[in-house]
Amino acid sequence: MSGSCRRSRAPIPPAWGPPSGKALISLGLELPRSAARQEPGAGRPDRSVYDDQPNAHKKFMEKLDACIRNHDKEIEKMCNFHHQGFVDAITELLKVRTDAEKLKVQVTDTNRRFQDAGKEVIVQTEDIIRCRIQQRNITTVVEKLQLCLPVLEMYSKLKEQMNAKRYYSALKTMEQLENVYFPRVSQYRFCQLMIENLPKLREDIKEISMSDLKDFLESIRKHSDKIGETAMKQAQQQKTFSVVLQKQNNLKFVKKMYNNDSIPGGRNEIVLKHTFEEEDENEEEVLTVQDLVDFSPVYQCLHIYSVLGDEETFENYYRKQRKKQARLVLQPHSNMHETVDGYRRYFTQIVGFFVVEDHILHVTQGLVTKAYTDELWNMALSKIIAVLRAHSSYCTDPDLVLELKNLIVIFADTLQGYGFPVNRLFDLLFEIRDQYNETLLKKWAGVFRDIFEEDNYSPIPVVNEEEYKIVISKFPFQDPDLEKQSFPKKFPMSQSVPHIYIQVKEFIYASLKFSESLHRSSTEIDDMLRKSTNLLLTRTLNSCLLNLIRKPHIGLTELVQIIINTTHLEQACKYLEDFITNITNISQETVHTTRLYGLSTFKDARHAAEGEIYTKLNQKIDEFVQLADYDWTMSEPDGRASGYLMDLINFLRSIFQVFTHLPGKVAQTACMSACQHLSTSLMQMLLDNELKQISMGAVQQFNLDVIQCELFASSEPVPGFQGDTLQLAFIDLRQLLDLFMVWDWSTYLADYGQPASKYLRVNPNTALTLLEKMKDTSKKNNIFAQFRKNDRDKQKLIETVMKQLRSLVNGMSHHT
Repeated sequence: MSGSCRRSRAPIPPAWGPPSGKALISLGLELPRSAARQEPGAGRPDRSVYDDQPNAHKKFMEKLDACIRNHDKEIEKMCNFHHQGFVDAITELLKVRTDAEKLKVQVTDTNRRFQDAGKEVIVQTEDIIRCRIQQRNITTVVEKLQLCLPVLEMYSKLKEQMNAKRYYSALKTMEQLENVYFPRVSQYRFCQLMIENLPKLREDIKEISMSDLKDFLESIRKHSDKIGETAMKQAQQQKTFSVVLQKQNNLKFVKKMYNNDSIPGGRNEIVLKHTFEEEDENEEEVLTVQDLVDFSPVYQCLHIYSVLGDEETFENYYRKQRKKQARLVLQPHSNMHETVDGYRRYFTQIVGFFVVEDHILHVTQGLVTKAYTDELWNMALSKIIAVLRAHSSYCTDPDLVLELKNLIVIFADTLQGYGFPVNRLFDLLFEIRDQYNETLLKKWAGVFRDIFEEDNYSPIPVVNEEEYKIVISKFPFQDPDLEKQSFPKKFPMSQSVPHIYIQVKEFIYASLKFSESLHRSSTEIDDMLRKSTNLLLTRTLNSCLLNLIRKPHIGLTELVQIIINTTHLEQACKYLEDFITNITNISQETVHTTRLYGLSTFKDARHAAEGEIYTKLNQKIDEFVQLADYDWTMSEPDGRASGYLMDLINFLRSIFQVFTHLPGKVAQTACMSACQHLSTSLMQMLLDNELKQISMGAVQQFNLDVIQCELFASSEPVPGFQGDTLQLAFIDLRQLLDLFMVWDWSTYLADYGQPASKYLRVNPNTALTLLEKMKDTSKKNNIFAQFRKNDRDKQKLIETVMKQLRSLVNGMSHHT
């Protein structure tokens, strides 16, 4: 302290004045009270120096010097005031200096002795410190190891889960590691390595799960037919069980209505019990879809992608792949329409596909949605309908079409059970029903043709009661007169009639088979059966009858039998209507009930047969007429009718005896048609242009033949003609021959055109033609030589008649 004071004592320059108050205060010196209380403006330079006055700088410097001197004086006063105290302090410090040196020596000695005594303590202390540090480090290591061990255990668990292919659990473990364990040990290098390895493990899990999913998709693609077959079998069994249960309930109800005594229910109960036993056996054998398919790859992959936050990618991939598989499943085989197995495999694959999708829809959240499955089903349904329309059109076997229908029904019922709309499939079945009816009609056309080919077109003979009952059981025939006759006796129809009746019923049964399981009312089924039966009658059977009638080998006897057969078939149509009514329980009195068109069908066939009878009868007459061998130049007639004509008349008699089984008008019309055609043929024979000459003897011979025709007509070959109606068929020939036989030209010419004329039916042109042929003959054979020699006037008369006939002919032409 004293030294410091001494260093601070420096001589004050004389030019300095006393220090200012602020300076003294900054030095820690107290300012005298008198000095502290100076005037506020004292010691301050005059601010007039800043004014713009002459000699301002000089004045400023003078005032500044005066101020400095003033301050120096003050400083000097202050130093003088404190100088004695400063001297006293220095003196006291010098006295303490000796004691301080002694104290320093003592402290140094004490410090040395303390150092010597503390060396062993220091060593022991250092050992303690070292142990404490080790103990602290060990504790720290234990704590860090305890912190790291769960991480390592969890990572080890992760590896085990990866090896065990428990990928979803592995992902959950990864989440725990990242969220819970790694933040605790993130400062360690091994943790960083683990953290860096987790993304790779996640990618590996994604790849492995996607690979498993691909294997799953490939597996269900290969086994979709088995899945679909199982589902369809279950649906069919459930439907059969429901039907059997309904039958059992109906049986119980009926038994209750009849007090359990009126109906024999034992056999039905046995059948139902046997059916239930079969259902139980089948139920044990059939596996469920879950038994056939392991869906764990889908669940696992979905969970994995959900955990990884990439669920949308997985859903898009799954839907895309399934749509591709749907297109493959919906693609039909080229020869699918040839066998029912082709259709069955097609349906089972589709059912298997949608059963899997339905299961995925219900057990997963969002992988597939209802909208997605509906869209996929609508796309598939359009394709299925197009495929079935195309391939079913190639089916010509009704049994195959029926099996296809049954498959479609099972297919529709199966998918309907899984919630898919199938109304369009049942609409398609109505289209296929029309095709089925067409194939049935084609099949039955062949059946009818075979029946007609095998028929002998003779009435069915029966020799005893047993044979009679057999025929009655096949065909509803009722005739009291026939029943009264003794055996042997004959049914009026031929063997084809009961066969056709049976086949029509078989057709109704076959048509009914298609209507089953279509979920239609009895009224609709009744209408379908009646319409299809009408098609069979009006188109198929009618066409077969018309073709049969037009066949060349079918003779008059066969045509007569065909007409008889159609009559009995027409009468049996009401029994067919009753047969359909018994099947459908729809009364015929219902307003909208369709009637069978048997009347029009068989009426058309009868008309065709009648027309064919007329045609063939006329053809037969033409054949006989072509056998005529007249000697047109004979001078005298043979005195008897020509042989061909007698044979023709005998033929007509035998034919018209067969016609007795025909309706009266048919036989009368045929007889009249035959006589008219014979008359026309004889007239054409006389007027043939190739015939140039006719003698009077030939005319007389021709007259004998016409007389036989008239006798045949008057003998009433077919009953029912009134008076000489049948003889009028030969009236034209009779009047013409009478005119030439009696040579009554004057009467003919005089009465021509009169309603009461004797020769009203003789045409002038016909008479002129025949007269010219006879005139040419007279010139060569001198038939009229006697007239020329004896009476030339008669010759002139003939020429006059011919002139008048020509004038009549010309007059008729002019009038026309």
